[in-house]
Amino acid sequence: MMKKIFLSISLSILFLGVFAQSTPISLKGKWQVRIDSLNVGTKENWQNNLFSGQAISLPGTLDDAKIGETPTLDTSVLNKEIMTMLTRKHRYVGVAWYQREINLSNNISNGEIFLERVIWKTDCWIDGKYLGNQSSLIAPHKFNTGSLKAGKHTIVLKIDNSKQFDISLRNMAHAYTDGTQIIWNGVIGSMRLTAENDAVIKDLQVYPDLATQSVNAKLAIENKTRRKKNLLIKIWAGNKEIASKTVSLAANSSESNTKIQLKNIKPWSEFNPQLYKITAQILDKKDKVIAEKQSQFGFRDLGNTDAHLSLNGKRIFLRGTLDCDIYPLEGHPPMEKTGWLKVFNTAKSYGLNHIRYHSWCPPEAAFEVADSMGFYLQVELPLWELNVGKDKPTLAFLKTEAQKILSNYGNHPSFCFFSMGNELQGDFDWLNTLVAELKKQDNRRFYTATTFTFEKGHGRWPEPNDDYFVTQYTKKGWVRGQGVFNAEKPNFITDYSKSVEGIPVPLVTHEVGQYSVFPNLKEIDKYTGVLEPLNFKAVKYDMQKKDLLQLADSFTLASGKFAINLYKEEIERALKTNNISGFQLLDLHDFPGQGTALVGLLDAFWESKGLIKPENFREFCSPVVPLLRFKKASYLNNENFKATIQVSNFSGQKLDAAVNYEITTKSGLIVFSGSLPKKEIDLGSSNLGEINLDLSKIYKPEALNIKVSIPHTVYQNHWTIWVYPSKQETSKNNVLFTTSKEAAFKALSEGKTVVFNPDTSQIIGVDGRFTSVFWSPVHFPDQPGTMGLLLNPQHPALAAFPTEFYSNWQWWDLVTSSKTMIIDSLPEISHPVVRVIDNFFKNRKMADVIEAKVGNGKLILCSMDISHDLDNRIEARQLKYSLMAYADSEKFNPKVTITQEQLSKLLK
Repeated sequence: MMKKIFLSISLSILFLGVFAQSTPISLKGKWQVRIDSLNVGTKENWQNNLFSGQAISLPGTLDDAKIGETPTLDTSVLNKEIMTMLTRKHRYVGVAWYQREINLSNNISNGEIFLERVIWKTDCWIDGKYLGNQSSLIAPHKFNTGSLKAGKHTIVLKIDNSKQFDISLRNMAHAYTDGTQIIWNGVIGSMRLTAENDAVIKDLQVYPDLATQSVNAKLAIENKTRRKKNLLIKIWAGNKEIASKTVSLAANSSESNTKIQLKNIKPWSEFNPQLYKITAQILDKKDKVIAEKQSQFGFRDLGNTDAHLSLNGKRIFLRGTLDCDIYPLEGHPPMEKTGWLKVFNTAKSYGLNHIRYHSWCPPEAAFEVADSMGFYLQVELPLWELNVGKDKPTLAFLKTEAQKILSNYGNHPSFCFFSMGNELQGDFDWLNTLVAELKKQDNRRFYTATTFTFEKGHGRWPEPNDDYFVTQYTKKGWVRGQGVFNAEKPNFITDYSKSVEGIPVPLVTHEVGQYSVFPNLKEIDKYTGVLEPLNFKAVKYDMQKKDLLQLADSFTLASGKFAINLYKEEIERALKTNNISGFQLLDLHDFPGQGTALVGLLDAFWESKGLIKPENFREFCSPVVPLLRFKKASYLNNENFKATIQVSNFSGQKLDAAVNYEITTKSGLIVFSGSLPKKEIDLGSSNLGEINLDLSKIYKPEALNIKVSIPHTVYQNHWTIWVYPSKQETSKNNVLFTTSKEAAFKALSEGKTVVFNPDTSQIIGVDGRFTSVFWSPVHFPDQPGTMGLLLNPQHPALAAFPTEFYSNWQWWDLVTSSKTMIIDSLPEISHPVVRVIDNFFKNRKMADVIEAKVGNGKLILCSMDISHDLDNRIEARQLKYSLMAYADSEKFNPKVTITQEQLSKLLK
């Protein structure tokens, strides 16, 4: 804990201009701050004293003001502590007091202080009078001032950002964490003093009914005068008033339910985000407005149609990503629309229509932008707990938070889904009861008890009160690729139909992806705010120390391109499955906390890493996606390529279209082309027809690009298959191919050329794993933890094995049948034929194929199995052929020399 700090400067008296009584008075500006690290301020009555401390700008945080402990981590040491998360440049958790003097030009009979967002608890005084306390992580903190006379008044805030309730394991829930959002102290968003009358509209909830084209407005009213008043409600479409209704309020009214009939309304959706506005005004006897509240809303009808998610009677599909409160410049979410426009415009440019807020709730500005752009949002309680129900005060806090979420953000049409938290474990009776209560109270959205769970007896089938189900698997099998991509040979015909059969509610796949990309070290310069990327700097230092820094950009690009392929197949499998209603990626952008989880194709700033353009990502992630079902990635040229063409159509309307296909070589030569006849394409995934292509005209090894497109539209998609000759040329037999160490060493000592392929059990190294690091090598250190291959496609050793510079599906069998060599002991070999990218927490030099001179002999050492079952393992057969042909050619002239002793260190 910090030592007690007193910061002294002279007090500045701040005057606010002249305001009408009903005009909100901004509290934005300079406040005096006093740190109370020992929490003695209340006992010592600090609220009654003038502060002589440092000035701070609010809205803002202590981190902004550079108040707090500074880190002492050493970036020359790559350890778990430095890699766990970004580092706050200044950190303070505890109590801080803020004081400001204002000057009112008019009397206020009934005032309210409004603080849009605070972590976690606020006590408030005005002129020494205690106004109470507020505790919330997701809703404004509000304080009634009572009457205030014109003149000077002193406001004091005591803000405690220490943990008030146990809502998460190791402070990982994103409403309260130092993972990405930081545990800041201060106030963000709007700060104002509102002068209110004796009649106040405390809450306005709007319940639109699409079927009847009506609106039910529910108001909570505080009427201190106990006199009758009129309530005027108006509905607006844009700037046009389209309906109004006046009702009489009884003297003792505390609420009002008013139904207003409309006509010719337009429903809200991603394709037509039609918004309406409602204003509710309380009028006095002279029809003067004495209280007003307004809200925007939309007409939409979420539905479960045969376990398909529907909106306004039409099937929809959630193309989503997570937002884990990752805003590394400020350490907190944007509170203005500008910041959210960047987020939602970027997400939309990559074809998304859905964002899940993992264990937190965004502020008002996020909902407003999402409303206007037609995004479907999933909000969650600030909860990620393995012992739900253990602490009763925490349960009471969570129930209150749920009510505040509904009250503050419930009118927004974008607020479509509400989950009680992330991967919850514990008392599911309590969770199910809470869902039932919320559904009965407010039926404007879908609810679920948890966003997935590992709880025994749960998580494999929806809970009794779930409106929708977010999961990784069901009791019948996986619904995301992490569970199968390493275990099953690549195929592009599989979907998850068997796993989701019989599910009674719409199913959305949970945290799809999590394929780590090597750090983009150029990103370091972007961190100009309150967070320091010491984790990135430690990786950079480690790579520099190991003479790998020059490869950093290549590692990022190769691992990123590989991750794109994995994300593409994840998304397409979901689209191919009729009874899946959406996916939630983890993530489109990086999560530089929780072990430095760089799982995004964008960086933590929602900006490109240069891995893929938005239009290319939209080929497989958009309202309409051409799909191709085929059995495998690689073929011999005595086979036929058979495939089924599908179209996933969630455009909101049926399509009447033909489909073209074209297959080209790497050089652009068209080898096949054709079209399927025009057909009506319904909502969902539709089969349009099959293609059956004879590959016998492909005489040499080729990587073929398959393009499927819908003419006269932007919709197209691409895949690669690999074709190898069924008959290979006979080797000249000038090269020894052996699996025996003794035979290899003997031949090398005799000056011969050797392709050595030892059994993987004899290699000292890391088990081969095709997919990249899952989530983070720091958070999950026991995984094999490699990040794909880095190759030179022009290397003559690969001349007969077409490849990109990164891992693709034709490498699956070879990688999963390998033992990756650690070649740190061979500094001479700086350019292996097949380099394996190690994870950024270890940064070892790794390879699957190396070449070198050994004594008078020449060696290719391959740690991928290219010896066994080659009739069925055509990629292994082809790589063996390519390596043997290279070894038998004049081009094989290794530039480096190693000894048999050095070589022996790689082997048992």
